[in-house]
Formats: sequence, structure tokens, C-alpha cells
Amino acid sequence: MIIDNATLLIGIGFSSASLLLALLIGWFNSRSETYLVLGATGMALIVVALMLMGLRNGAYTLFFQLVPFALILIGFSCVYAGARRFRNSKASLWPAAVVGALSAIATAVPLLLGLSGLGTLMLKATAAVLMLLCAYEHIRSDDQLRFALAAIGTLYAVTAISFACCALMLALDGNWVLSAPPKNWAEDFNSIMSLVGLTGIGAITLTLHHARAAHHHHQAANTDSLTGVLNRRALFDRFGNAPPSRNSAVLMFDLDHFKQINDRLGHAEGDRVLKLFSDVLQRELGPLDVISRIGGEEFCAVLIDVDQEKAKAVAERVRSVFADLTLVIEQGQLHATVSVGLAMFEGDEDFPALLNRADAALYQAKHNGRNQVKLAALRLVA
Repeated sequence: MIIDNATLLIGIGFSSASLLLALLIGWFNSRSETYLVLGATGMALIVVALMLMGLRNGAYTLFFQLVPFALILIGFSCVYAGARRFRNSKASLWPAAVVGALSAIATAVPLLLGLSGLGTLMLKATAAVLMLLCAYEHIRSDDQLRFALAAIGTLYAVTAISFACCALMLALDGNWVLSAPPKNWAEDFNSIMSLVGLTGIGAITLTLHHARAAHHHHQAANTDSLTGVLNRRALFDRFGNAPPSRNSAVLMFDLDHFKQINDRLGHAEGDRVLKLFSDVLQRELGPLDVISRIGGEEFCAVLIDVDQEKAKAVAERVRSVFADLTLVIEQGQLHATVSVGLAMFEGDEDFPALLNRADAALYQAKHNGRNQVKLAALRLVA
């Protein structure tokens, strides 16, 4: 049995309304995710447009062309704006606003001139462009769920193709004045794809939202909020009691006289010093190395695939670069330094034992005058 266009229109309306509700619920639970409210706004406009089209009862007058078409294009522009904010939460909304305005104008002008066929063609063509832009934004996203992003990009692209097919059929027909909505295979294809596309896009968008929220919660639980490096819990979750890989080293860092910095200058300046030292670590260590803030002014770094000489060179470079920093404060200048303990992995040694040897070497470095690197003693094997 072939489903008539009116039934498909009702289905698209219900699908859009369901997506609108789901996006709003997602946004109420995560107000910072503006792409959800932009998508919900777009869906709301599309639902209103579909309701008006359902009320036309066969009429194809200027009102039932101009108003629904404008609402659909503005709605798609909001969806495009949401796609931009999904990829980048700080993305400008101006491109979506400009494209939406140009699309609405390009569609409205022929309609106002009485060229309803040309106006309908422009609606389909500009809607196809907006859907392709949405597909492009999702494909460009660097989110971890690549398969889901590819799926949502494909749905947007196929929906765009269905709109383009409608525009092509209108162009081939060459009838620039219509007294009724066009009826052909392309229109049926477009209706089906709009229904399937909106449903699929909504489901995948919500899946991506929940996955992204879970990822953010995981990051927050494992990251030091001040410096952005791993916290102590995440470090031990990473290595636990298992030994690190061979040719690895542990560096323990402790900022010298840090309590005096907090007492004299306040915790705000102390936090700035911690952040600056974290920045030094992230610049000077390799991409495979693991950095963690153990607590207070203590940091730990696990160096991967290094020998003793290279590990000492890295530790010395971090110490030297930080010591050379001149920190400007209200009372003048501050030269902060750091002491370092270094332990090389030996045999079947586990991570806590390696960390303890590095910590003992750090204690010796501070006892011997601070602002220096101390190599840990060899492990005593019973």
C-alpha cells in the first residue's frame, strides 16, 4: 500500500515534535549545550510550518506558500546553527543567520511575484544546501564517536539529495506557476527521507549528547580542575600495581617554598604558579608521557621509552625552564624553583614501588638545597 503525501506530512510532524521534546529535555539537563536548544528551536519552527501546510486543505495560495516556506528555512537555519555549535561550542551563529536569511529571501521574492513554481524550487534547493551544510559540520567534528557522526552526516546528506531531486524535477518541468503542491516521485522520496532522516538524526543526536556528557563526567572525575592534568586517582587507575613499560621513568616534582608563596602572596598567586608549572611540564614532555598533579604542589610524570640519560635531561630541562621564569606580581617579581626526584624502572618493580623511590629521591633533593634533580638509589633486591 502506497502511503499518501498527507499521511507522510503528519508523520513528519509527529517525528519533528518528538525530536523537539527530546532536545528540550536534553537541554534542560545540560544548559551549556546550546546546540540542543538551537536544534529544538529549529524543530519547533518546522512543526508549526507542517501544521500550517496540513491546514491548507488543498489550497496553494500565497499565505500557505510564503509563511510555511519561511518557517521551514528559518528552522533549518537553526538546525544548521546547532550543528555548528555541536562541532564547536563557541562557533559564530552569523553564517547560519546569513544563509537562512538569503534562503528565505530567494524563496520569498519569486512567490511575491506570483511565480509559485520557482519559489517552490528555491525552497527545495536552499533546503538542500542547508542540509548539506549540517552534514559537513558533523563530518568535520572531532568527537570520538566517529561512526555515529558518519551516520548522522549521511542522513543529512541523503535528505539534502531528496530536496535537490525535488528542485531538479521542478526545473525540468519548467512550470513556474503552480496551483497545487507538486506531485512526483521526488516529492514522495523527499517526504519519506524527511521522516526517516528527522527520526534518525534525532535519535543519533541524543545518543551523541549522552555519550559526550558521559565523557565529560569521566574527564572531570579524572582531571585536576586547576591545571588540567590527570589527578592522583587517574594516575593510579592508569598504572595501578602493574609495572610501567620497560625503559620508563618516574619524575616527582615539588615546588620549592610553595607554602611561603601562598602565605605571602595569597592562594590566587599560588594557583597561578601551579598552572604555570603545569604548562611547563606539558610543553617540555613528550606526547606519550603521563603528567599528574599528586596533590598540593606535588606533580608526577611518567616518561615512556627513555633511558637514564634522557630522563635526567628531561628533568633538568623542566627544572631549568621553570627556574628561568620571572613571575610578575603586584609586589614585584618572583623566581619560583622546583626540586625533582627521578627513579628508573627496574626489572619486575611495580608502580607504587617506583613512585616511592622517586619520592625518596625528591626528599633528598629538597634536603640538599632544593632546585635540583636527584637520581633515586637502585632498588635493593632480597
